[in-house]
Amino acid sequence: MEATFRIVLFLMVVAASAEDDYCSCPTNKRTHCAMEQGSCVCKARGSNHKVDCSTLTSKCLLMKAEASAPGGKRFPKPETGFLDNDGLYDPDCENSGIFKARQCNHTDTCWCVNSAGVRRTDKSDKNMQCNELVRTNWIFIELKHKERETSFSQSEVASSLRHLIQNRYMLRPNFISSIEYDHPFIKIDLKQNASQKSYGDVDIADVAYYFEKDIKSDSPFVSDNKFNITVKGEPLDIEKVLVYYVDEIPPEFSMQFLKVGIVAVAVVILVAILIGIAVFVFMRRWRTGKYEKVEIKEMGEMQINRVS
Repeated sequence: MEATFRIVLFLMVVAASAEDDYCSCPTNKRTHCAMEQGSCVCKARGSNHKVDCSTLTSKCLLMKAEASAPGGKRFPKPETGFLDNDGLYDPDCENSGIFKARQCNHTDTCWCVNSAGVRRTDKSDKNMQCNELVRTNWIFIELKHKERETSFSQSEVASSLRHLIQNRYMLRPNFISSIEYDHPFIKIDLKQNASQKSYGDVDIADVAYYFEKDIKSDSPFVSDNKFNITVKGEPLDIEKVLVYYVDEIPPEFSMQFLKVGIVAVAVVILVAILIGIAVFVFMRRWRTGKYEKVEIKEMGEMQINRVS
């Protein structure tokens, strides 16, 4: 099926090229293409890297093109897995299209990334050193579909998603480790060590990025054919997607990474303690005042009785 999909993509390029000398890249709409010596040559926007339109474009080049454009879980996440909380940035890419290990922004703030381009260290200044590009060898994708009266079949959900990932994103089946379904949550495990990846294999990080973009209706494909996932002809209707990255070497975040959350929790606890103390003092004073009034009243009555 993979070979068939590549042939179809190639024929799409040839067909487009034959029509008024116009050509485009079926797998990446964020390119500028032109006929050169009878061939359609496409280059990624933002980096001007030449891309191979018969396969997926690297995530690094896709992100660079995007940056340059105008303007309750059922499955436990991996222990060392982390989300991409930094969003889109303008990355530095190697000539091969992969991410450079160190990324910086226009303010000379730098950080280290993994092979998926996701930050795996605290941010620092431009003197920061990133000795190697750490590989992301496991990507954990969590999906949630819209509520429905009946759940899908586990085997049918797994079969539909495997077929989609293998054919649309050209990922070999041995890199799809598992697909689990527990209504309405779905877990997809993609695993790919550097030693397993051969020349021509798409990277799981690129597959995950294309997949996430498809779900969020921002497909890099030129013709996304109104992307949707169906199970036995019924739409899966994904309403939430989370992607966790697990690297060969655990990330190097310090406590500063958790600082905001810890401070927030500490503030909530402190406020609760202060409110408790205030309520206790108020109640104690209110009760003491009540008792004092009763005692004064009783003493007054006793004095009146004695006089009479």
